[in-house]
Amino acid sequence: MNTDTNPRGSAASPHEAVPQEPPQKAPYAGLVAGTPVRDEDREIRGVRAHIRVYGDAAAPNRLVFLHGLRGDHHGLEPIVAHLVRQRPDLQVWVPDLPGFGASAPLPEGVHDVAGYAAWTAELLAGVIPEGDAVIPEGDVVLAGHSFGSIVAAATMAASGAPAVRALVLVNPIATAALAGPRRVLSAVTVGVHRLAAALPEAIGTALLRHQLFTRIASVAMVTTGDRDLRRWIHAEHDRYFSGFADRRTLLEAFHASVGTDVAGYAADIRVPTLLVASENDDVAPLPSQRVLQAMFAQAQLVVVPRVGHLAHYEAPDAVAREIAGFFAGLEGATP
Repeated sequence: MNTDTNPRGSAASPHEAVPQEPPQKAPYAGLVAGTPVRDEDREIRGVRAHIRVYGDAAAPNRLVFLHGLRGDHHGLEPIVAHLVRQRPDLQVWVPDLPGFGASAPLPEGVHDVAGYAAWTAELLAGVIPEGDAVIPEGDVVLAGHSFGSIVAAATMAASGAPAVRALVLVNPIATAALAGPRRVLSAVTVGVHRLAAALPEAIGTALLRHQLFTRIASVAMVTTGDRDLRRWIHAEHDRYFSGFADRRTLLEAFHASVGTDVAGYAADIRVPTLLVASENDDVAPLPSQRVLQAMFAQAQLVVVPRVGHLAHYEAPDAVAREIAGFFAGLEGATP
């Protein structure tokens, strides 16, 4: 039974955008509703962080999963619900990154990869209470999707990286957007964000939250031919894509996302790593994923067929199966 204290039908959080059209039929609603979940609010680096914890509270294994740019925990729910069903021994912790969803923005510093990585490191340190007899230090796995993959990789590559057991990167950004195959579209998007920065704050923020801007971005990323699924994905983006705290937060995170990639951190990551790529992902193309794999000390690459960058919406069951299989491979290994 769902123990959610803030279900989807409740009022939006302070940073969530109210949907502009009637919600479409949610293809994973039943599975998500049947997933045990609890809310936690913690102070991390001086800011209130909202975290959703899915699965049995007594489950011995933990996965911390970071969402992508302009997202929050909702976007990862389809993967997480499938994963918890397949691995009932697993708890999945999905924080709203600072300045997104229900987490407050950082009071000091920049919402860039380094800022988010330092925040993630402190979060990981608190996921397992010191002296926990059930879950020894090092039995946490860190994961990230899209921009979250960059933050997760940077967290693991940093000096004094947290002692996590392994790393999972879903649709990892192997090449910075401004150097990738969609560099022209990325440059146009950068121009829109620079315009938003130059305008008076209220007007600039309204531009960044405009429904047309959201829809263009959504259409550019969706690859499924299922009309109902497409409509639901667009509705999800309408609902959550503008859930950022303020213009500064989004602009800082956006410029970090288009100017950075996982490749810059791969060589410094020593833990077992799973790369979950998508066959038709033109944001993180498959050829670049194969190059990225070779940069890690120990990484395996799996490919989800017939989907693009939104694998978390279009094929969450397949992504969950790959992550579950990766956990099975870790069993019995020394952290």
